Amino acid sequence: MAGRRRAWQRTALMFTRNIFAVLAILLSAAAAAGSDCLPIREASQHVGETKCITGKVLRVKVGAKGVHFVDFCEDQMACPFTVVVFPHDLKDVGDVRRLTGHMIEIRGPVKLYDGRAEIILSRVSQVTGGSTLIPPMPKNYDVEKQGHYSAGRMRPTKKPAKTKATPATSGTYGNEADASEEPPQ
Repeated sequence: MAGRRRAWQRTALMFTRNIFAVLAILLSAAAAAGSDCLPIREASQHVGETKCITGKVLRVKVGAKGVHFVDFCEDQMACPFTVVVFPHDLKDVGDVRRLTGHMIEIRGPVKLYDGRAEIILSRVSQVTGGSTLIPPMPKNYDVEKQGHYSAGRMRPTKKPAKTKATPATSGTYGNEADASEEPPQ
């Protein structure tokens, strides 16, 4: 009986060690995969390269003609990096406004515009970390409405105005219909 107990304890101990070894390998692989992303402050050093940039989205601002700016700093003009989504890419990217407050990783060519590094977001596959939070844009979303459309609120359809029926002038009413006939006997 004691032999069986020791054998079982050895088996359980080996199983536990194997589980911890597998978890350690998976965690180190995940850490290695996530380590290729750079913080936003280093993005300007890699202009012209395709890189992964990581940061926490503070807000998403809609600019002129429906261009969306994903901001990682309180002061947009002092921020070293931004993400730009053009209106024609919104159907492929989705509702980027949902990224606010989330840590994201974005992959793409780092470009320089107005002295700041930026990545142009044109596909949802460029974003990891928050991409599961990006629902598709509504099919009837019009970026030219510039703030007069809310994707999160449905408005009830307008009911047609009730109209009163006007009586027909050629119609007959009541006993007038019987006037052409002979009276019943």
